[in-house]
Amino acid sequence: MTDSGTRSTRPYLIRALYEWCTDNGLTPYVAVRVDDTVRVPREYVKDGEIVLNISMDATSALKLGNDYIEFKARFAGVARDIMIPLGRVMAIYARENGQGMAFPLDDPDAVGDAAAALSGPDAPSPADPDRVADLASEDAPEPPPRPSGPAGRPALKRVK
Repeated sequence: MTDSGTRSTRPYLIRALYEWCTDNGLTPYVAVRVDDTVRVPREYVKDGEIVLNISMDATSALKLGNDYIEFKARFAGVARDIMIPLGRVMAIYARENGQGMAFPLDDPDAVGDAAAALSGPDAPSPADPDRVADLASEDAPEPPPRPSGPAGRPALKRVK
């Protein structure tokens, strides 16, 4: 809850955009800034970020809660439990057209710490930068690269 006693709009907007994607036959992706509070396979994290396909075909037991996104998914044939605090979700968008919404991080100071932790000597080897962790199956075709705007930063279209 915020200081004024109202709940954050973030979980409601994420659920709404997820529903919009599925209703329109689009594939919902979430971009996540990874830190110690995020439970994802570290071998798919690149530059402190991961992009995940959260469609019904790619996940099992998906819960879009008020505090976390939780689901089970397969990475290279291995089942994993995924848990993402909503404060670490940077964006939710449709893979096919890039339409969606970006969010500010809850703790922007932690971004540098997360990147440093992931680049240390014990860090897992990074994934191919053009590869998105596509959870539908091992042999699924590689999804298209993330939409990018000026300076290679993700660009999302505003949904009105």
